[in-house]
Formats: sequence, structure tokens, C-alpha cells
Amino acid sequence: MGALDNDVVALLQDLVAIDSVNPSLAPAAAGEREIAAYVSRWAGRASLEVEVLEATSGRPSVVVRSGRRGSGQTLLLCGHLDTVGLGGMSDPLVPRIDGDRLYGRGAYDMKGGLAAALVACRTAARSGLSGEVIFAAVADEEHSSIGVQEVLRRVRADAAVVTEPTELAVATAHKGFVWVEIEVTGRAAHGSRPHLGVDAILKTGPILVELTDLNERLRAGTHPILGPGTLHASLVTGGTEESTIPDRCTLTIERRTLPGESVADVEHEIAELLTCCRRADPELAVTSRTLLAREPFETSPTEPIVGTVIQAARGVLGRSVEVVGVSYWADSAFLQTAGVPTVLFGPDGDGAHAAVEWVSLPGTIACAQTLTAAAQAFCR
Repeated sequence: MGALDNDVVALLQDLVAIDSVNPSLAPAAAGEREIAAYVSRWAGRASLEVEVLEATSGRPSVVVRSGRRGSGQTLLLCGHLDTVGLGGMSDPLVPRIDGDRLYGRGAYDMKGGLAAALVACRTAARSGLSGEVIFAAVADEEHSSIGVQEVLRRVRADAAVVTEPTELAVATAHKGFVWVEIEVTGRAAHGSRPHLGVDAILKTGPILVELTDLNERLRAGTHPILGPGTLHASLVTGGTEESTIPDRCTLTIERRTLPGESVADVEHEIAELLTCCRRADPELAVTSRTLLAREPFETSPTEPIVGTVIQAARGVLGRSVEVVGVSYWADSAFLQTAGVPTVLFGPDGDGAHAAVEWVSLPGTIACAQTLTAAAQAFCR
């Protein structure tokens, strides 16, 4: 391996060794403070400009700039510092290299992309581009995305690359999601006197049947690279004890949305479904509310950043590069909504949120080289 390759691997090892579990997912988790401090120190030693943003105490994001030397364009690289929890993993914070893979929590999602983007930003600063490369290492992508929203209040760019893992393909679309809570109200009574109660859990059954039918109907609307929208039941809670008729049942669903579908569309969809259920059962007492929603993302293939990253990846990989949609949601949706044409490009690997997680070392190195080449082409 060359010097740049060694730098990418060493940086990746250091990042994986830092506990950055999102505290919104796991109470008393470490959060982003230590890893943000590490990124700040690394960037400072590389003579890059560093700004730490921390509107929410204990949840810092880091903005790293190559510095502008002329009138060239600005490219924003973006990746998240936080990870999901460590449960079920063996030595999750011990980066282990086995062949061409590095194992550990966050290696794939997404510290490989973080390492690649940091090295690319440093290389851009040393190459004397007339434009500027900015790297935003953001907090909280795994929960509410407070980091990227804070960064967008301070940073402007002509285009962006989010370095989530894409298997070295260029991703131009992903689904959004809407979390909806449906609450059915019944009446508690002793289990031996059911005529005095209303079983909220049993009343929820027909709603689940209707949701299953809706999920089947969604298959009719298919996106060229994302497939159909989907729906699943995420959580069901209700009841207090075995011998008591339950007076409440709460059902939480997730609806994955396609570009062109809005939160209002989903809310209308659920309202119509519940109206149908009430017609069938006039005594059904049910309400719904939206808990959290994120927009879908799509970038036109004619945007210059799409062609720039494709050409850069082809040059590095020596082969054709796929244009794909990815199954997960990412901060790219916020960037695109803010008017920044965005693609996703990151290394290959496996095990996001799983008990065994790894990222490809050659893929991470190729990602750094591609981001560097894309910056040199774009920031002229």
C-alpha cells in the first residue's frame, strides 16, 4: 500500500476504536463528543480549517474546510459520526483486520466513508484547488439528523457527496419514511366479565388486515431504481395483565415513501383506511398521529455532480460504475431539499446495524481516491 492507502486504513482504525453510539438510541451512550474531538485534532494537524458546531449540548458536528484559493466551485462531503448500539457484538470497538476487511461497530456504517472523506479533503487542500472542499462530520444521523440540519444553517455548497456505503456505486435516490402511531381505545373490565369491556387489542386486528392489504396495493407503484413503496408494522403495545380486558392498544407503523409521495399523502392514506375500519365497526374508537417523517431523495442524472462522480469512480476502479437507488434513508434528503445537488458514494462491506459489521479496505481506499478525483474535477 502507498502512503495515502496507509493513512486511510490507520484513520479508519482510529475512528472505529472510538465509541460514538447515539445517545438517543441507547441511554447513557457515549455520543459524538470524543469522535468529534478526534476529527478536529486530525484536521488541525493536517492544516485544515476546523469549526465545531454544537447547538445541542453534547452532540457536536465538525466542519472541515480545505480553504478557497480562487473562484472555483465548492464541493461538500458529508458523513455521520454516530453509530447504533453495540449489543450482540464481540469486541465492537476493537478494529480487527482479517484479509481485506476491517471489522468493528461503525466500520461500514459509516466510518469507512468518514475516513475516505477526511483524506480527500486533506488532499484537496494540498493540491491547490481554486474551489473549496468542505467535509461535514455530523451528529445524530441515526436518529433525528440534528447535525446536518445545523450544518446547513452555516454551510453553502454547489454540490454534495454523502459517503454512506454504496458498494462503490453512485446512488441518486432513496426512499423517505413516515412513522405513524395508531391508537385504539377500549374499555377495561375483568376477563370473566367481557360484556362490560371493549377489547382494544382485538379491535386492532381488522386495522392490521387493512394495512396488509394496503401494503399489497403499494406494489403497483414502482420507482425505476427504488422499487415500490412499502409499509410494515413496527411496534404493538397494549394490555396490563392476563385477566383484564385491555383498554388501549397502540400500533406504530413505518411507511417507506417514493420520490413524489409526501407526508400529507401518507396521512391521507391512513385516514382513509381508518375511516373504512370505522364503517365496518361503528364502535371503533381510533386515532392516528405522525411521529416522525423524512422526505425521499432523488437527484436528476443530468446534474453535473452525478457525471463527475461517475467519471472519477471509473478512473479509479477501471470499470463501469452503476447508478443505483439505496434501500436506506440518509442525510442526503436534507441536502437536496436545501438546494444542494447530491449523490451518495461510499465503500463496500456489510453488517450495518448487525452483530457482525465490516468494511472493505480496498473499497475504502478506492472511495478516498474517487472523492479526491471528483473534487479535483468539480472544484475548478
